This record gives sequence, structure tokens and C-alpha cells, in this order.
Amino acid sequence: VAEFGKQWYQRRVRVTEHVREFVPSVIEPSFGIGRILYCILECNFKVRENDEKRTWLDLPPLIAPTKCSVLPLSSNDEFNPYVEQISANLRKLGIPNKVDDSSGAIGRRYARTDEIGIPFGITVDFDTIKLNSVTVRERNTCTQIRVPLDEVAGVVNQLCSDQLSWADASTKYPSFVSQETI
Repeated sequence: VAEFGKQWYQRRVRVTEHVREFVPSVIEPSFGIGRILYCILECNFKVRENDEKRTWLDLPPLIAPTKCSVLPLSSNDEFNPYVEQISANLRKLGIPNKVDDSSGAIGRRYARTDEIGIPFGITVDFDTIKLNSVTVRERNTCTQIRVPLDEVAGVVNQLCSDQLSWADASTKYPSFVSQETI
């Protein structure tokens, strides 16, 4: 529309568009719990180097629903009282734990607990009977330390509440590499 003096003139123009590009300018302000959980899961799903079949959920101990797994090395009946005692001590401190006494190699059970995001694993083995200590394994580094049986629940509690880092625990307690089979 153009204005010349006091008169109005209207001119019609025909334009042919071959491509019409549209950039949306709407921001969706939806922050439901589903999106938050999806972001947590997407950002924390990891694959082990040099082994694409080994995956794990790298949930920080503070938000992991299950903080610790208790794994007997084998189905030996001598391990049962130790497993029950450790699980009861963890429950007394309010630490959610999972006992996995299924048959199978300990490595496969470690892998199962890694996949569901359990940050720490306690292994009851033959040294538990002899030395009254257990192996504590950290999910992200797969390193292990030997912790006395009466201290293990407190150590896991401190690790889960960020009062103790894994590096500090590794310097305080002896590392564990492997065990000779009996």
C-alpha cells in the first residue's frame, strides 16, 4: 500500500516461491520427570574400552537406587552367614543392597551389577573365612580393595555419601588383584 498525497493506491504483486524455509521459534518449557530420567540415563550409559559388549550405567552413588551388591564367590555354604551379616549391616545404615548368590562366574555377576548401575560390589571369598575381610570393588575402575569385615558397611556408607573418595579408600586399604583357587 502506498500513499501519495491523500489518495491510497494498492498494488498486487505475484511472487513465486520454489523453496520455503521455516525456522521454528517456539521453546518447549516442559521439564517432566521423564525427560530428567532420560537425560540421566543417556549421559551415564558407558561402554568399556576394547570391549563393546561390556556396558555399564555410570550412576553416581548418590543417585543410584541400589548402592552396593553382596556377592559370594561361589555357592559354598560357609559364605552364607557372612553374606547375611554384611547385608544386615548395610540395611542398618540405610544402604540399599542386592545379594546375588546366583550360580555363574564372578565376572559375569560383576558385569550384571555394572549394567544396572550399582557402584560398589562386596565379594565374600575364602579370605573372608581366613582373614575376616572382604573385597570391595568399584564399578568405574574395576579396582578392588580388601576391607575388614567389621568396617565394610561404614566404608561403603562413606563412599556412597561422598565422605570418602575411592582414591582415599584405595590408599587406606590394601589393593586386591586376584585370589588363588583352592
